[in-house]
Amino acid sequence: MGLPLYETFGESYGSNGAIFGLPSSPLTMEIVEAVDAVAVDRHEQLCLYFPDRQAQQAAVARLRLEGLQPVEQDPYWETTGAVTYRDPDGREVVFAPFVYGVNEPGESSMSGQHEFPSA
Repeated sequence: MGLPLYETFGESYGSNGAIFGLPSSPLTMEIVEAVDAVAVDRHEQLCLYFPDRQAQQAAVARLRLEGLQPVEQDPYWETTGAVTYRDPDGREVVFAPFVYGVNEPGESSMSGQHEFPSA
């Protein structure tokens, strides 16, 4: 996805993983994989929000180059223009073309009950 890879680890305290840098931020993101098989629910998703469709498409371009195809996705993500891929463990990674709370499509809260508690 074009993020800088800071470190990978294997069989460390029972798990494998990688630590990535995040653009324009001193924050990092760590993805951890269990060594033993675990049950996966299709609603276990990592949701990545991009500022616009161009940034979203740039992020998924590398996946397409590797021959990966988007999977059938939750109707919410379909409605809002997101693209969903499945990782090697079967969990979904969602690439949304908007930033939560900044430029969300109007359709994003049309279904169900939504609460927005104050900070």
